[in-house]
Amino acid sequence: MGVDSGLPDFRGTEGFWRAYPPYERLGLRFEELADPVHFADDPALAWGFYGHRLALYRKTVPHAGFEILRRWAERYPTWVFTSNVDGQFQVAGFDRVAEVHGSIHHLQCLRGCGQEIWPAGEVPEIDPETMRAVDPLPACPSCGALARPNILMFGDWEWDPARSGPDLQRLHEWIRGHRRELAVVEIGAGTAVPTVRREAELASAASGRLVRINVREPQVRDPRGVGIAQGAESTLRELDTLL
Repeated sequence: MGVDSGLPDFRGTEGFWRAYPPYERLGLRFEELADPVHFADDPALAWGFYGHRLALYRKTVPHAGFEILRRWAERYPTWVFTSNVDGQFQVAGFDRVAEVHGSIHHLQCLRGCGQEIWPAGEVPEIDPETMRAVDPLPACPSCGALARPNILMFGDWEWDPARSGPDLQRLHEWIRGHRRELAVVEIGAGTAVPTVRREAELASAASGRLVRINVREPQVRDPRGVGIAQGAESTLRELDTLL
């Protein structure tokens, strides 16, 4: 969904390195950088990666497909379930958004001192050659320890779901009340991290109304569903015209 807004596609090592050449020189893959270990072992490297992404997401304008979905949401009761951490759906005007992997726009204390999750402030300065952040790095307002994004990373046992959890619970209660009349539009969610794909298939199991928009993996196992091998914005424009 975010790629059509100009955001980098992290799927596959080559795509990630095209977006961030310094990491190719270091031989670091996305999965290695999206790891909470670096915040303890090399915080300047960790905040170089996440700080750059935070700055990028803040200045990104959601593409026209978001507005199409928002107009649909004015006609039909709608929830957004997303594994994206970029906050684009909120910028586009959605108010019922369940962020299963958290949000880069919010921080938590690395030490776990009990401080509640708080909004991210100023982005640290980042050296574009090394992609390392320059001090001062974001810190906990209560204890002064290093802060980290409130994002579920790979192998992450310290993520605090206190902010995202209630919205996910409300979404699942809503789904249980609408299973047979539900239509699910799944956009760009592949099998590498299948969180969204599993959710979409479970939510649409009773109704069979699943539209899967995916350039690489559009196949739908349920014969009642529809797979479309195109990008997000162009497909949403065509569907909107048909509607």
